[in-house]
This record gives sequence, structure tokens and C-alpha cells, in this order.
Amino acid sequence: MAFKLNEHIDHTLLKPFATEEQVRKLCEEAIKHNFPAVCVPPYFVKACKVALKDSNVQIATVAGFPNGYDHIGTKMDSIKRSIDLGADEIDAVINVAALKSGKMVDVQGELDSLVTACRLKSRKIKLIIEAALLSWEEMEMLMPVIIENSPHYVKTSTGYHVPENQVELIGWLRSQLPDTIKLKASGGIRTAEMAKAVIDAGAERIGTSSALKLIEGQ
Repeated sequence: MAFKLNEHIDHTLLKPFATEEQVRKLCEEAIKHNFPAVCVPPYFVKACKVALKDSNVQIATVAGFPNGYDHIGTKMDSIKRSIDLGADEIDAVINVAALKSGKMVDVQGELDSLVTACRLKSRKIKLIIEAALLSWEEMEMLMPVIIENSPHYVKTSTGYHVPENQVELIGWLRSQLPDTIKLKASGGIRTAEMAKAVIDAGAERIGTSSALKLIEGQ
């Protein structure tokens, strides 16, 4: 079967100066190219629900974005509101500050709350670990907590802090996590060659604002 890059792409627009017109265009492109999802700011979820009506494209949005250090109540409220407005998938940033402070009980409690909130509503959750800000020791501390809570996906980056080597990172994460937890690579993926490399390494999805460029390069 021929490799189809478009089937792995979350067509993403998370810039703070994004406009509704740009988001509507994003949705049109996602329908045209059969991308599995668009990923947009919470403010635009409602507009996407209208633009993507009668299509198979899922609506992904973010929580705790981009820094992750919001109070858990703030993240939970954001998730609930986004789901009520039509979000199918939530890309939630973990509390990197808590992890770096060694507050693993807080990290565990937050991940349990985030994953449970999405699963109770039959929505998918992608935990953004912001790997570029973590040491390998911190990554190793995080893996058992992620496994215990079993999110649908682990996502490497918000895109604001880009991992040095996405291919190596995805390969390592795939070796640490069960197959039931899928991987999403994000940050700095701007060529079709790199996109295919991270997929070959174990990523199921790619988050990119360069989707059209990637499929043209393919």
C-alpha cells in the first residue's frame, strides 16, 4: 500500500494572531486533502464545527497552551468548554513546572484528571510533554505516570520549543510506551522527508503548520 502522508497530519494553526478567515481556509484545506484533523485555538472551535459540518475531519484544540502551568481547574474548565463547543480531540500541555519541581504526585493527579475528563466524554486526549524542556532523567520519571494514566496520544512539543532530534525522540518514546498509547510529533517538521522519518520511527500523527508544503514535497 502506498504511503499517504496526508492521513497522518493534524493541519495546525495556533498562532496568537490567527483570524477566523484563516481558520475557515484551514478547514477547507483539511477537507480537500483528507487530513484527519485540524488543530486550532479554543476560540475557533465553534467556527470549525460549522466549517467542517458533514466532513470526516476532526476538531482538535489545546488546553494549558503553551506553558502548561495553569491551575488544573483552569485546564479542566477549558477542556469542558471546548468539548461542549464541538472539540473531538484535546492537546493538553502537562505541568512542566511541577515535573521539574519534583512534584510527581501533582503531575500524577493532573494527568489522571485530564485523561479522565476526555475519556468520560469519549474524546481523545494528546498529552503534550514539551520534551525540549525536559532532561532524559525527567523524561524517564514521566513515562510510568503516562503509562498508568493511558492517554490516547503523547505529543512531543507545542511547537514553541522544538526537540533537537524528533526522530530519535519518537523512537525512544515508542520503545518506552505501550502500543495503546500513540505518538504525535510536533515542532520543526517542515519537509516531507522528515515527516516520513518520524512516522517510520513510530509517530501516528504529525502536528504542523506546513501541511500543504509537506504533501506537495511528497
